[in-house]
Formats: sequence, C-alpha cells, structure tokens
Amino acid sequence: MAAAMLDEMPVAELSLNELSRRVGLAKSNVLRYFESREAVLLELMDDFLERWLVELTGELAAGIDANATPEARSGQLAHILSGSLAGRPVLCDLFGAQGAVLERNVSVAVAKRHKRSSLARLAITSGLVRRHVPELGDGAQRFCMMSLLSAGALSSYIPPPPSLVAAYADEPALGVFHFNLRDALSMALTSMLVGLLPRA
Repeated sequence: MAAAMLDEMPVAELSLNELSRRVGLAKSNVLRYFESREAVLLELMDDFLERWLVELTGELAAGIDANATPEARSGQLAHILSGSLAGRPVLCDLFGAQGAVLERNVSVAVAKRHKRSSLARLAITSGLVRRHVPELGDGAQRFCMMSLLSAGALSSYIPPPPSLVAAYADEPALGVFHFNLRDALSMALTSMLVGLLPRA
C-alpha cells in the first residue's frame, strides 16, 4: 500500500495516519510492525532497490559493448544508469530523503538493519559496474555511492513548481536552471567516471 501511495505523492507527504487509513488498520496496529513512518519507507526503499538491481543487470548486459574501449563502455554505463534511475522517480525520491529524513526517526536496530541491507545492495551494484568497466577497480564502489546520492539530490528539483515553470517561460535566460533528470544525471555520472578511470 505504501508503494501505491508513493505513486500518488512525494515521500515527504506520506504519513503514517494516511497509510493506516488505507490499509484499514488503527495506527497503533501498524506501529506493531513498524516503529515509524521512516521505518516503513526504509523497508520500502530496500524492496525497490532489490527490484531495480534485477532490472539493471539485464539493461547493462544488453547495452554495454564488451569489446569497446573503457571510455566508450563508461559512456554506455552512464547513459544506461542515468536512464534507469530517471525512470524510477520514486526510488530517486527515497534516495533524496534518506539522509535528511528517513534515517532521522528510527531506532539503532532499524538503522543497523537498513545499513546492512544497503551495504549488500551496494556490493551488488559495484559488482555490476566492475563487470562492465573493470578498469574502475575499487573506484566502482565510490562511483555507485555517488551515483545514488546524485540521483536523490537532482530528483528534488524535478518537477519544478508552477511558479518556477512560469518564471522560466517569462525569462528564458533563467531556463539554465530547468533541467531534465536523465540528462543531468548522465552529465554527472559521466564526469565521475572520467575522474575515476585510470590514466594511461
């Protein structure tokens, strides 16, 4: 039910009261299973990550040419990864809320469980990246961490509120601040990869 709610509203607007109402349980009953709204969302984030990694495995295998140069494979990786993340706005929204909101109202036990799971997902993601661009070596993990943080940060600007859309329309020069999530992510990820690839 929480996943369906996030298709309708941003993470910041999902409340435990509304979740309880939609599942037909008293809030106290929901709290028997989850200690807070944040705990619900962290678990949901882990589920989304698991499903995304299954799909990403296939996307990378189909889209990266193993015979291409490291630079070309890096470009293909950035293109696929940025498109894959941009196509999952709820996951990006959860990444964006993770540090500032979701990890702020949970117990030590929940925090440890979440971070252990995140560490396992990071290992899988890093392994995928190393499989296609082995030249990154240990830099693959840093790249993956920064990619997910970038997706969360950039997604907070998408879509812009109506007032900004109107401002961009009135003053086209301001449009430099109006960007497409996929394009912005592609630029950010490409820049990171260029910095991490070993120099000849």
